Amino acid sequence: MTTNTHRVLDRVAKLGVLRPRDVDALGISRATLSRMVERGLLERLGRGLYRLPEGKVTEHHALAEVSKRAPHAVVCLLSALQFHGLTTQAPFEVWVAIAVKARRPRIEQPALRVVRFSGDALTFGVEKREVEGVTVRITSPAKTVADCFKYRNKIGLDVAIEALREYRRRRLPIDEVSKAAKVCRMTSVIRPYLEATVA
Repeated sequence: MTTNTHRVLDRVAKLGVLRPRDVDALGISRATLSRMVERGLLERLGRGLYRLPEGKVTEHHALAEVSKRAPHAVVCLLSALQFHGLTTQAPFEVWVAIAVKARRPRIEQPALRVVRFSGDALTFGVEKREVEGVTVRITSPAKTVADCFKYRNKIGLDVAIEALREYRRRRLPIDEVSKAAKVCRMTSVIRPYLEATVA
């Protein structure tokens, strides 16, 4: 194998998922990627995404794919609920939040459901998690619960209530939900449900 091939393999091992611009940064031709796919050294996941063939695919692989292509998007709502284990729902789309005036990510697969957050609602309670070597920006459990009440008309009030009950059952800090509800302007909406779920 050539030195460039080794450098690409080292890079994809570090990043988990590789994009053509990642090899541009190494000063390596993008044609190298195509040759590596032909030789079975890389696997093409989709347009502009590559990984090692033996790369471990987790249940959250779609989140890694989306985050690699749209690093400024924040995984939220049903996708964040599933990631945190706060729902029995299995969304077929990846739910992401972007700024009100941001351009919608141009991603065909996996399917996206885009919502627009503004101000603190986009930045408060955002965590960084590693999935398959990719940094995924995702709303915290508390912020996710508050967002579910804010978007209850899109996802269903029953889903929001289920998430809150599971949050309480796991004895996660309820004051964090109150803080997130304040940011989302959902304090008066969520208060009765918080009181109803007090053990």
